[in-house]
Amino acid sequence: MARTKEFDPDAALRAALELFWRRGYEATSMSDLVEHLGVGRASIYATFGNKRELYLKALTRYEQGLLPDLLRDLSRPGPALPGVRSLVRRYAAESTADDQRLHGCFVTNTAAELAPHDADAARRVERNWDQLETVLHAALARARAEGELPAGRDPQALARMLLVLLQGMRVVGKASPDPARVRDAAEQALALLD
Repeated sequence: MARTKEFDPDAALRAALELFWRRGYEATSMSDLVEHLGVGRASIYATFGNKRELYLKALTRYEQGLLPDLLRDLSRPGPALPGVRSLVRRYAAESTADDQRLHGCFVTNTAAELAPHDADAARRVERNWDQLETVLHAALARARAEGELPAGRDPQALARMLLVLLQGMRVVGKASPDPARVRDAAEQALALLD
């Protein structure tokens, strides 16, 4: 008869996500995970695989919480630009909030730490960025069709610029104690939508 798990895999995955997000992949050892999750090493391996596999599962969990919120915020009926502006300002606020800024964005952290030498991590980062760009592009195309955005503005190019801005705000917010850098950049980018 198979043994039942003596821990909640979902809670353990959330705890692993929190630890990896706070410390990064390289700075988190299997011993750290065993201690933080309160789960034996053998159980971690049996349930999630090795440390890298656990990290990628944590990344997937993180991503699952992002896209539905973005789709909801940018797909609301009515004018599209207020949703885009709200998203950019929310990223700026989160990137400079003392309780959040030091963690940064888990996807952005993965891009900086693992993507240069891990093809799976790079594909996941690229997929996340493609999804964000697609959602932004759809909202900006809708804004142009509704006359909110000047006809000469390219929704695809603007979506790409905003994607780079959002990811850059996460990096600068994490490293800089000066919130004005992020806030000013966000407002200058938003001025391009007028």
